[in-house]
Amino acid sequence: MNDLSVLGLCCSTRNEMCGCRGQASFKPKRLWRFKAGRLVLAAVSATGLSGCGPTILKPIGPIGGADESILIDSLCIMLAIVLPTIVAIFAFAWWYRASNARAHYRPDWAYSGQIEMVVWGIPLLVILLLGGVAWIGSHDLDPAKPLPSPTKPLDVQVVSLDWKWLFIYPAQRIASVNALVLPVGTPVHFALTSASVMSVFFVPRLGSMIYTMNGMRTRLNLEADRAGTFYGESAHFNGDGFADMHFKVRVLSAVDFSNWVRTASETRAVLDDRSYEDLAKQSIVSPATFQLADDDLFRSIVTQKLPPGPGPTMGRPTASVSPRSGS
Repeated sequence: MNDLSVLGLCCSTRNEMCGCRGQASFKPKRLWRFKAGRLVLAAVSATGLSGCGPTILKPIGPIGGADESILIDSLCIMLAIVLPTIVAIFAFAWWYRASNARAHYRPDWAYSGQIEMVVWGIPLLVILLLGGVAWIGSHDLDPAKPLPSPTKPLDVQVVSLDWKWLFIYPAQRIASVNALVLPVGTPVHFALTSASVMSVFFVPRLGSMIYTMNGMRTRLNLEADRAGTFYGESAHFNGDGFADMHFKVRVLSAVDFSNWVRTASETRAVLDDRSYEDLAKQSIVSPATFQLADDDLFRSIVTQKLPPGPGPTMGRPTASVSPRSGS
């Protein structure tokens, strides 16, 4: 049996996989259309799914909007060299095809000053533009830089624990766990630290993720200009409960925020040194609110007057490492 007969037998018995009919009737156009259809379907699916879940492309504040502008500007600058390069690849392949008699073959060609200027000049220009965008954005979006606003900023102290977030409102003398509530249109000044391993505080639609570190305090200024419920998370792996270390951000009107503060201040749960030590243990908890008994609680955590939590440990998951294991 020759090679052609083998090919025909393959195509007749595996018609759908080979994409052909009968003996040696392989049709590459059919296979190409199938692959192209899969690529188009994948692109459409990715576009549709981009609207699901948290995204930085739908900002709800000035910092998130500026982050989006930097991302889009950088993408456009890079596409200015990527797209012409892709077009040039196909243009060169088409022009220097074997059947084109007008294309000149120059085997002894070695140097062109014009080509060198284009090859080096355009990438240099792209680097300068990207560097300018990054330089200006880094100064304008300094996390510690207060946001210009006639409204007095709200102070919120953030502590990352295993595996939960503690939000302290010192002026309102309340605290919450895994629930960040903010008034719309009001700048928020965050002071952040960690009572365990390093984590990352990130609300995608507000922008500017920032690290929390044990024994250190970082600062962040954000503002939400739209009411609603949004998603916040820990963007740095920090142990077994990492996947559950997320929280809801509720942005309320000034009246609703005042009502929430009044309701939280009337709760019976009190956050003091003892309740904080229980909270610092490795656990996954539901959102809760507390009355704040100690105004210097955040300072005590930063200065390690209150000892840090035990932190994640290595080994097989047990009740101390994985509260969900039940062992």
